Amino acid sequence: MTVSKSFQWIEGRRALVLATALTSLSAPALASEQVLDTLQMHGFLSQALVITDDNNFFGPSSEDGGSLKYTEIGANVSLRPHENVLLAAQVLSRRAGGDGNDAKPVLDYGIIDYQMISNQQRTVGMQVGRFKNPFGFYNQTRDVAFTRPSILLPQSIYFDRTRSLGLSGDGVSLYYEEMLPSGTFRTQVGIGQAQAGDDLRRTMRLEDAPGELEPRDSAIAQVKYEHDGGRIVAALSAASAKAKFESHDPVLNNGDFEFVPWVLSLQYNSEHWSLTGEYAIRSSKLEGFDNPFLNFDVTGESWYLQYTRRFHDNWQWLVRYDSLTSNRDDRSGSAYEASGAGPAHSQYADDLTLGLQWNVSHRLMLAAEYHHVDGTGWLPVQDNPAPSETSRRWNMMLFQLSLRF
Repeated sequence: MTVSKSFQWIEGRRALVLATALTSLSAPALASEQVLDTLQMHGFLSQALVITDDNNFFGPSSEDGGSLKYTEIGANVSLRPHENVLLAAQVLSRRAGGDGNDAKPVLDYGIIDYQMISNQQRTVGMQVGRFKNPFGFYNQTRDVAFTRPSILLPQSIYFDRTRSLGLSGDGVSLYYEEMLPSGTFRTQVGIGQAQAGDDLRRTMRLEDAPGELEPRDSAIAQVKYEHDGGRIVAALSAASAKAKFESHDPVLNNGDFEFVPWVLSLQYNSEHWSLTGEYAIRSSKLEGFDNPFLNFDVTGESWYLQYTRRFHDNWQWLVRYDSLTSNRDDRSGSAYEASGAGPAHSQYADDLTLGLQWNVSHRLMLAAEYHHVDGTGWLPVQDNPAPSETSRRWNMMLFQLSLRF
């Protein structure tokens, strides 16, 4: 998330963006009444109903009338004490199935942003604190329903079952923006510690192991080019996220985890439609445990192609094909199943999605979507504790109401 000196939230149809500043570095500090004038506060709330015929997603979705355990509530605030300095933070409460413990409000991001250079030609700045990771097209605004093209983002790229790892980092982020005759070039580099939440520990099957999963120094970077006012957008994202499991069991020993994704993102925008595609190569490694069944070193592959069509001003429909392969050397998962680790279909997921959004007003949005999925590669572990009991082919319907203020 790159911020401007005016820091005005522009609540557009496709993204929550920040306005570009044209003031100089040498301008004097703002007066106290001017500082208060820059204070902005916003919030949002989303509630979804999830219904599946088999398997569970965000709660007991395959039982009775479905699950209402997908709720997002957030509030953000920003203040500019000096025209070169911005303070911004957001608190998020998000319930996504499980037992609801993850609904406790947490700091989604909290930054001090300082711009060393900002003029019509270029912007150079830095952020200190908890910053949103520049990963793909949607990661920095993924928690606000109004900025997403669908209720669920493509799960092959934007994992919800291990979202904490890629969501944000604690450290320093540097950004640079250059205005070119044909478009805009942007780059951002972040260094710090990734988040290693309970979702990552569950996915690694370490939730019952005595010990602590601690984040380690990590890095993320993105280069992005927007041509002709955003008609064509291209980006390349890369990261190295690390964590260490410090075991309290001397028999188990400690383990080191590293996740290295590369994501290529392309988008074409017309007046009434957009075509978006992203492709990722993901290397995941866990080593150091005395138990060899806990260690792994695999390279996965993800991609999706998405078409969105806008009509009648306030309506949008979407069709998307999303594909996840956990291990490129075992695409069908047959070797994984033969080893006794779990069913083959837990190693991949191919998802055909149809979606519809209606912006009833500036502050209210209703959405619905249908998923036909082959595979369970991105099913949440907490909602499906016994992988052998999951179904390979399954269907899901989601309905969501979203408010912003």
